[in-house]
Amino acid sequence: MSGVDSLEECYGDKSHKIKALETGLSSDPEMNWRVSSLDRLALLSNSDSHSPYPHRLGREANVFNLKEPSYRELVNAIVSKDPSKFLMTIEVDPAYGKYHWTGHRRCGVSMPPEEAMKRGNKCPVCGRQLTKGVMQRVEELADRPKGFRPPNAIGFKRLLPLAEIIAECLGVRGETRLYSGRVWELYMKLVNSFGSELNVLLNASLEELERIVPSKVAKAIIRVREGHVIVRPGYDGVYGKLILDEEEPARPADRRGQTSITDYLLR
Repeated sequence: MSGVDSLEECYGDKSHKIKALETGLSSDPEMNWRVSSLDRLALLSNSDSHSPYPHRLGREANVFNLKEPSYRELVNAIVSKDPSKFLMTIEVDPAYGKYHWTGHRRCGVSMPPEEAMKRGNKCPVCGRQLTKGVMQRVEELADRPKGFRPPNAIGFKRLLPLAEIIAECLGVRGETRLYSGRVWELYMKLVNSFGSELNVLLNASLEELERIVPSKVAKAIIRVREGHVIVRPGYDGVYGKLILDEEEPARPADRRGQTSITDYLLR
């Protein structure tokens, strides 16, 4: 919430009509759980649809188990937050988002909330105001500690875009790396073999993946699925970066609130 600290401050006497919030690419349910005023709301994770590039589509999703694919059933599942109907959300790791940490793109400066607040949100290079990240905004609004999970909260699963994983494994660099022919050759092999990007990221076994793509790519997909990766946080319009070289200093993925895919497949 930019410029306001609550839904009530923004929408006044109409705020009670709001039943759900979309978490955005730079945050996830675990971050929002720290703000108790959001407990009554369902937390959704919807994918961008304004980009013409396939790797920007379908990055996040909501997983439902409905009697029928109707508007009424969908709304009821969201509003009731019934875990037998609203199973989970699929989240891009929030560190991958373009505004996760506080920073200044022009100077190549980024930092976690604690450091930014110590510096008075001033860029240590040029002295200008830093662009405040979502993580810092959560710290300002939070009335609960990190790792808090409300009772009966809808679970979630963190992933990263398949094209990003492939590009990192192939060592493709530069701003156009996700459009590389080498990346898309492997991407299409996987999607054609397993039906969808999400099926590749969530369900394909290591053995199945290794029959289609190099072992390094297959193992990286499994590492992302299991949360055994590091993401250098995005800031001030710069996307975060997947780090497969564990020696490079970066933010380790925190999976305390994450739902295992089997948590809902076995229901």
